Amino acid sequence: MQTDTDVLTAPDFSWRENALCAQAGPEFFFPAPGSSTREAKQLCGACEGRVACLEYAMDHDERFGVWGGLSEKERVRLRRQQGRR
Repeated sequence: MQTDTDVLTAPDFSWRENALCAQAGPEFFFPAPGSSTREAKQLCGACEGRVACLEYAMDHDERFGVWGGLSEKERVRLRRQQGRR
């Protein structure tokens, strides 16, 4: 007999369907080290999927790029504030 913990479910990516990042290239959200993330953050700020994107990045420990409007350093800071490792 299978229980809920025995079944792995795929992450919910439905937020990506209408995400504004789909209209920009990956280099926009994964800039070269030391480059500005300002434009990517502005686009994220206008995106209806921003919260779900950030939750995905936090849950999956995304370490590179702008996700949900936050840079790598900002997500590390948020993770510490939330008591996540």
